[in-house]
Amino acid sequence: MGKVQMFIKSVYAGFMIGIGGIVYLSVDNKIIGSLLFSFGLLTIVTQGFFLYTGKVGFVRKIRELYDMAVIAGGNFAGTFVAAVLAGGAHLNISTAELAARKLSNSVPNVFLLSVFCGIMMYLAIDNYNKSKNIVFIIAPVMIFILSGFEHSVANMFYFHLAGVYTPRAFAYLLVMVAGNGIGAKLFSLKP
Repeated sequence: MGKVQMFIKSVYAGFMIGIGGIVYLSVDNKIIGSLLFSFGLLTIVTQGFFLYTGKVGFVRKIRELYDMAVIAGGNFAGTFVAAVLAGGAHLNISTAELAARKLSNSVPNVFLLSVFCGIMMYLAIDNYNKSKNIVFIIAPVMIFILSGFEHSVANMFYFHLAGVYTPRAFAYLLVMVAGNGIGAKLFSLKP
Protein backbone atom coordinates (compact mmCIF):
# COMPACT_ATOMS: atom_id res chain seq x y z
CA MET A 1 0.00 0.00 0.00
CA GLY A 2 1.26 3.45 -0.87
CA LYS A 3 1.98 6.08 1.76
CA VAL A 4 -0.71 8.42 0.40
CA GLN A 5 -3.42 5.76 0.74
CA MET A 6 -2.08 4.88 4.20
CA PHE A 7 -2.24 8.54 5.20
CA ILE A 8 -5.81 8.90 3.92
CA LYS A 9 -6.95 5.79 5.82
CA SER A 10 -5.25 7.27 8.87
CA VAL A 11 -7.08 10.58 8.49
CA TYR A 12 -10.37 8.66 8.46
CA ALA A 13 -9.33 6.81 11.62
CA GLY A 14 -8.45 10.06 13.37
CA PHE A 15 -11.78 11.52 12.31
CA MET A 16 -13.62 8.51 13.80
CA ILE A 17 -11.75 8.91 17.08
CA GLY A 18 -12.89 12.54 16.98
CA ILE A 19 -16.49 11.34 16.57
CA GLY A 20 -15.95 9.07 19.57
CA GLY A 21 -14.61 12.04 21.52
CA ILE A 22 -17.58 14.19 20.55
CA VAL A 23 -20.10 11.63 21.75
CA TYR A 24 -18.12 10.96 24.94
CA LEU A 25 -18.08 14.68 25.77
CA SER A 26 -21.75 15.10 24.82
CA VAL A 27 -23.22 12.74 27.41
CA ASP A 28 -23.21 13.19 31.16
CA ASN A 29 -22.92 9.51 32.02
CA LYS A 30 -19.27 8.42 31.65
CA ILE A 31 -20.18 4.75 31.31
CA ILE A 32 -22.58 5.44 28.44
CA GLY A 33 -20.06 7.87 26.94
CA SER A 34 -17.27 5.30 27.02
CA LEU A 35 -19.56 2.68 25.48
CA LEU A 36 -20.54 5.01 22.65
CA PHE A 37 -16.91 6.11 22.12
CA SER A 38 -16.16 2.50 21.14
CA PHE A 39 -18.17 3.05 17.94
CA GLY A 40 -15.14 4.95 16.65
CA LEU A 41 -12.83 1.94 17.02
CA LEU A 42 -15.49 -0.47 15.75
CA THR A 43 -15.79 1.61 12.59
CA ILE A 44 -12.01 1.85 12.20
CA VAL A 45 -11.63 -1.92 12.45
CA THR A 46 -14.53 -2.85 10.20
CA GLN A 47 -13.69 -0.23 7.54
CA GLY A 48 -9.97 -1.01 7.49
CA PHE A 49 -8.85 2.46 8.59
CA PHE A 50 -5.41 2.93 10.15
CA LEU A 51 -5.20 3.96 13.80
CA TYR A 52 -1.75 4.30 15.33
CA THR A 53 -2.76 2.63 18.60
CA GLY A 54 -4.37 -0.24 16.70
CA LYS A 55 -1.39 -0.84 14.40
CA VAL A 56 1.75 -0.19 16.45
CA GLY A 57 1.55 -3.47 18.39
CA PHE A 58 1.76 -5.38 15.12
CA VAL A 59 4.98 -3.75 13.89
CA ARG A 60 7.54 -6.48 13.23
CA LYS A 61 10.33 -4.66 11.37
CA ILE A 62 12.18 -1.44 12.09
CA ARG A 63 11.28 0.01 8.69
CA GLU A 64 7.58 -0.25 9.63
CA LEU A 65 8.17 2.50 12.19
CA TYR A 66 8.10 4.99 9.31
CA ASP A 67 4.59 3.73 8.55
CA MET A 68 3.67 4.42 12.19
CA ALA A 69 4.83 8.03 11.74
CA VAL A 70 2.66 8.36 8.61
CA ILE A 71 -0.30 6.84 10.45
CA ALA A 72 0.16 9.06 13.52
CA GLY A 73 0.39 12.09 11.23
CA GLY A 74 -2.81 11.09 9.46
CA ASN A 75 -4.53 10.50 12.80
CA PHE A 76 -3.43 13.98 13.91
CA ALA A 77 -4.89 15.48 10.73
CA GLY A 78 -8.15 13.52 11.09
CA THR A 79 -8.64 14.60 14.70
CA PHE A 80 -7.99 18.18 13.60
CA VAL A 81 -10.72 17.97 10.94
CA ALA A 82 -13.17 16.49 13.47
CA ALA A 83 -12.35 19.25 15.98
CA VAL A 84 -12.73 22.03 13.41
CA LEU A 85 -16.09 20.66 12.25
CA ALA A 86 -17.27 20.17 15.85
CA GLY A 87 -16.28 23.74 16.66
CA GLY A 88 -17.93 25.04 13.51
CA ALA A 89 -21.14 23.23 14.37
CA HIS A 90 -21.14 25.01 17.75
CA LEU A 91 -21.68 21.78 19.63
CA ASN A 92 -22.13 22.39 23.32
CA ILE A 93 -18.94 20.59 24.36
CA SER A 94 -15.76 21.89 25.93
CA THR A 95 -12.42 20.27 26.51
CA ALA A 96 -10.52 23.15 28.10
CA GLU A 97 -10.78 21.64 31.59
CA LEU A 98 -10.02 18.13 30.32
CA ALA A 99 -6.94 19.32 28.41
CA ALA A 100 -5.71 21.33 31.40
CA ARG A 101 -6.11 18.31 33.68
CA LYS A 102 -4.19 16.07 31.29
CA LEU A 103 -1.37 18.61 30.95
CA SER A 104 -1.10 19.08 34.71
CA ASN A 105 -0.18 15.43 35.26
CA SER A 106 3.50 14.52 35.57
CA VAL A 107 5.36 13.09 32.59
CA PRO A 108 6.05 9.73 34.32
CA ASN A 109 2.34 9.37 35.16
CA VAL A 110 1.30 10.26 31.62
CA PHE A 111 3.78 7.73 30.26
CA LEU A 112 2.50 4.93 32.54
CA LEU A 113 -1.14 5.73 31.77
CA SER A 114 -0.21 5.64 28.07
CA VAL A 115 1.43 2.24 28.46
CA PHE A 116 -1.76 0.89 30.06
CA CYS A 117 -3.80 2.30 27.18
CA GLY A 118 -1.43 0.74 24.63
CA ILE A 119 -1.98 -2.63 26.29
CA MET A 120 -5.75 -2.21 26.11
CA MET A 121 -5.66 -1.17 22.47
CA TYR A 122 -3.40 -4.04 21.44
CA LEU A 123 -5.61 -6.55 23.24
CA ALA A 124 -8.74 -5.02 21.66
CA ILE A 125 -7.42 -5.52 18.14
CA ASP A 126 -5.65 -8.84 18.72
CA ASN A 127 -8.61 -10.42 20.52
CA TYR A 128 -11.07 -9.09 17.95
CA ASN A 129 -8.94 -10.41 15.08
CA LYS A 130 -8.95 -13.85 16.68
CA SER A 131 -12.63 -13.98 17.66
CA LYS A 132 -14.53 -11.37 15.56
CA ASN A 133 -16.45 -10.64 18.78
CA ILE A 134 -17.12 -6.90 19.18
CA VAL A 135 -17.05 -7.21 22.98
CA PHE A 136 -13.27 -7.38 22.61
CA ILE A 137 -13.37 -3.91 21.02
CA ILE A 138 -15.95 -2.36 23.33
CA ALA A 139 -14.60 -3.55 26.70
CA PRO A 140 -10.98 -2.33 26.30
CA VAL A 141 -12.19 1.06 25.05
CA MET A 142 -14.46 1.42 28.07
CA ILE A 143 -11.66 0.27 30.36
CA PHE A 144 -9.12 2.78 29.05
CA ILE A 145 -11.58 5.67 29.20
CA LEU A 146 -13.03 4.90 32.62
CA SER A 147 -9.56 4.22 34.07
CA GLY A 148 -8.15 7.50 32.79
CA PHE A 149 -5.53 5.83 30.59
CA GLU A 150 -3.97 8.14 27.99
CA HIS A 151 -4.85 7.45 24.35
CA SER A 152 -2.60 9.57 22.15
CA VAL A 153 -5.05 9.94 19.27
CA ALA A 154 -8.05 10.74 21.47
CA ASN A 155 -5.91 13.36 23.20
CA MET A 156 -4.97 14.82 19.83
CA PHE A 157 -8.67 15.45 19.32
CA TYR A 158 -9.19 16.89 22.81
CA PHE A 159 -6.20 19.23 22.44
CA HIS A 160 -7.38 20.35 18.98
CA LEU A 161 -10.89 21.02 20.27
CA ALA A 162 -9.52 22.98 23.24
CA GLY A 163 -7.15 24.90 20.94
CA VAL A 164 -4.14 23.83 22.98
CA TYR A 165 -1.07 24.02 20.74
CA THR A 166 1.67 24.57 23.29
CA PRO A 167 5.12 22.97 23.35
CA ARG A 168 3.97 21.14 26.50
CA ALA A 169 0.93 19.69 24.69
CA PHE A 170 3.07 18.46 21.79
CA ALA A 171 5.65 17.00 24.20
CA TYR A 172 2.90 15.20 26.11
CA LEU A 173 1.49 13.82 22.86
CA LEU A 174 4.93 12.44 22.02
CA VAL A 175 5.12 10.82 25.48
CA MET A 176 1.66 9.33 24.91
CA VAL A 177 2.60 8.03 21.45
CA ALA A 178 5.69 6.38 22.94
CA GLY A 179 3.79 4.94 25.89
CA ASN A 180 0.98 3.60 23.71
CA GLY A 181 3.57 1.96 21.45
CA ILE A 182 5.53 0.41 24.30
CA GLY A 183 2.37 -0.88 25.98
CA ALA A 184 1.19 -2.47 22.74
CA LYS A 185 4.60 -4.04 22.08
CA LEU A 186 4.82 -5.45 25.63
CA PHE A 187 1.76 -7.58 24.97
CA SER A 188 2.57 -8.44 21.37
CA LEU A 189 5.82 -10.14 22.38
CA LYS A 190 4.13 -13.25 23.72
CA PRO A 191 6.20 -16.36 24.39
